[in-house]
Amino acid sequence: MSKIAVVTDSNSGITQKESAVLGIQVIPMPFFINQDLHYEDIDLTQEEFYKNLQEDIEISTSQPTPADIIEVWDELLKEHDEVVHIPMSSGLSTSCETAMGLAKEYDGKVQVVNNQRISVTLKQSVKDALELAAAGKRAAEIKEILEREKFESTIYIMVDTLKYLKKGGRITSAAAMIGTVLKLKPVLQIQGEKLDAFAKARSQKQAKKIMIDAIRNDFETKFLDAAEKGDMHLAIAHTANTEEAFVFSKELAESFPGLDITLDPLSLSIACHIGPGSLAIACSKKIEY
Repeated sequence: MSKIAVVTDSNSGITQKESAVLGIQVIPMPFFINQDLHYEDIDLTQEEFYKNLQEDIEISTSQPTPADIIEVWDELLKEHDEVVHIPMSSGLSTSCETAMGLAKEYDGKVQVVNNQRISVTLKQSVKDALELAAAGKRAAEIKEILEREKFESTIYIMVDTLKYLKKGGRITSAAAMIGTVLKLKPVLQIQGEKLDAFAKARSQKQAKKIMIDAIRNDFETKFLDAAEKGDMHLAIAHTANTEEAFVFSKELAESFPGLDITLDPLSLSIACHIGPGSLAIACSKKIEY
């Protein structure tokens, strides 16, 4: 059986500590803070990131250099036959395209998965890749299965403040001002490769109901067969909002009894655009092979 190494980046939300437990490699995402370079979960903690964000210190996202990626692959191929590399969605970053270009020089030994996921759904893809590797699948087969299943996931996110959407140019200053006065809590969605508007709520309570109803609708339509079999993964995610996320996980458990619910932070690349205080629900279908 081929010995497979699994690689992702920190957009998956997988920490360096978790990666050691899982037996995978996580490439840390670079961030510029006041033009100084830092790496997620290496010399930039969640706490430090949010402190800088809330103090309006200039933060911008970047991507791993080709040299960083090649170094990881070359090291892994000393002890593994093949590498499965699962970066964040190609629709949200050019890092996937970069990795795919680099992989052409490895004669099929490195398979880059473009399955249009990020954060907790990307984390699930990594776990799926490990399951497939344990089942004896080769790297190319794992890539094929994960890309086939790429749209079998959804994330709904309640944004607590409009400040960061305005700062990133995703909404106008006027819309942000009106939304702030009306105390709106936008609900966004990630289905595939885009972060899009989904609904507007007047309170956190209403936003949570909108997200639960949206997941329920997905279970009754898009994921009907899998949901009826209980073959769905369900997760709560948040940005610096652990206590509310824990409470929300209990509410979600009441709405979807019998399903295991994980709780994780959203990746810092998402947090850059939506700020702290958010809540999210993510679901993905269990892989078939």
